Amino acid sequence: MAEGSGADESRTDKRRGRPTMTDVARIAGVSQSSVSLVLNEMTGSRISAETQTRVIEAARQIGYTLPAIRREVSPASERRTIAYLVDEISTSPHPVVNLDGARDFAFEQDLLVAAHVTRSNPELEAATIAAIKRDRSVIGVIYSTIFTRRVTLPKSLEDVPTVLLNCYSEPRKHLSIVPGEVAGGFTATRHLTELGHRRIGFINGEPWMDASADRLKGYRQALATADIGFDETLLRNGDWLPLSGYQLTFELLAMQDSPTAILCGNDLMAIGALEAASELGLAVPGDLSIMGYDDQELARYTHPPLSTLVLPNYEMGQRAAEALIDLAVHGKTLRSMTIKIDGPLVQRASTGPVRSSQRIIREVRG
Repeated sequence: MAEGSGADESRTDKRRGRPTMTDVARIAGVSQSSVSLVLNEMTGSRISAETQTRVIEAARQIGYTLPAIRREVSPASERRTIAYLVDEISTSPHPVVNLDGARDFAFEQDLLVAAHVTRSNPELEAATIAAIKRDRSVIGVIYSTIFTRRVTLPKSLEDVPTVLLNCYSEPRKHLSIVPGEVAGGFTATRHLTELGHRRIGFINGEPWMDASADRLKGYRQALATADIGFDETLLRNGDWLPLSGYQLTFELLAMQDSPTAILCGNDLMAIGALEAASELGLAVPGDLSIMGYDDQELARYTHPPLSTLVLPNYEMGQRAAEALIDLAVHGKTLRSMTIKIDGPLVQRASTGPVRSSQRIIREVRG
């Protein structure tokens, strides 16, 4: 998301060489949330026995052990709490998975995470920070946002060890953990160009958002790498909801030279695109490839299941907790920079090779 000094100096967990929950989810073909529920042995989750077996076998296969079951808890009198400050958590699945990653990594280090939701209310945020600073068990703060954006960190946190998660500040005075959205847009688009597609529509999110701007950069870079010129008429701005994906797919397919593939800025808009294709009588991916982004749970249950790009929320939470512990517990000096975490591509059944003779133009426009 954020560009600038130090932004690309650290990338994914690949450098650390240890298996992650994303690896387990990819191998088992389920979401990160499902992996967390299974490995935490949560009752009442309504996950089938077959899925539970797949998750456990995938974890065993790569040697992944859930951090939260490795250690016993320390006495309550010790400084052992991370304050997790977030503006919103209930309106999207993404911040919940961020929190899961931070909580699991912290528990591995014998620490707990306490979540505080401020709803972007300055008075509530100030009161919450004041309470956090009075709590002597708190070692530091993970300051998080529901979508990636620039923030002005409260002055009251200047004397508190703080790591930014899914946000960044100017000037950069703190370590920030954000998703690698340019790389994500590039990887998703490259997947389609490698399948032979040269007319690739892009239904992006709202253009003022960092995620939209960076995914568009990645889209354009991938086109350039494949020696495909950027065509602005193939770009549409949606609002992240299925209806916009549905409506904008009709617009794209009504073009004189319509696309053979459509990349959507999230899985919800891709669901709308699938519905539009179905109403037009187009086979996916035979007549039209559709690519999602985020890898939400529902992406596995569409018809056909969506190819998508994982938003690495769990790993981001882990890295934020790890950095804060290094800073506040181990006394390490961390450079103020932006660490970008990349997510892997998940290929399912909604994308396929371009056909030598596409019937989209004839049927949609005819």
